[in-house]
Amino acid sequence: AIPKPLEQRKPKQDFSLARLLEPIGNLLPVSPKDASVAKRELGNAGFRSASAVPIYYGAKIILAIVLVFGALLLRDKLGGDMLRLILPVAAGGVGFFGPAFGLGFLVRRRHEKIRLSLPDVLDLLVICTEAGCGLDQAIVNVSRELAFVHPAVCDELALVNMEIMAGKSRADALRNFAKRTGEEEVKKLVGILFQTDRFG
Repeated sequence: AIPKPLEQRKPKQDFSLARLLEPIGNLLPVSPKDASVAKRELGNAGFRSASAVPIYYGAKIILAIVLVFGALLLRDKLGGDMLRLILPVAAGGVGFFGPAFGLGFLVRRRHEKIRLSLPDVLDLLVICTEAGCGLDQAIVNVSRELAFVHPAVCDELALVNMEIMAGKSRADALRNFAKRTGEEEVKKLVGILFQTDRFG
């Protein structure tokens, strides 16, 4: 049986904050290029739901408004007209662009988790193939057996399985795996899998 991605395996929960942020994010006019970049970065961080992009932009708007409002409350306590003028503008900028830095941190942390999990993934792939499994079944087994130990990489491997089941070639699915992560070590693993697929 092919395991579901981690997002689908988790129990459904009522995220009232997400439901609040999504319509707010939809109000912000975003170019298709910026939306595509945000979608890719959110995917790299493990957020792949259809509402991830509007929730992300909704968070940027709300945080900017909150910080501007806080700066307006504090500026009367500050001396200097220039500082009182700059503070709300700076607070709004920090609020709007701050989530991008937070997202970058989440992406780097997830990439590190994936990179550190690759030795275990490779070892189990070798064991599965030596036991007579084909490469596709070996990937399925790895994504299932290591799901609780290395959830990030197993999530990616589950997507590889889903893409293959949807009709993509194994080579394209593995290339997408390397492209999603952007990790050099993942690219090396994909190269090894290509050789395994070609030479047996």
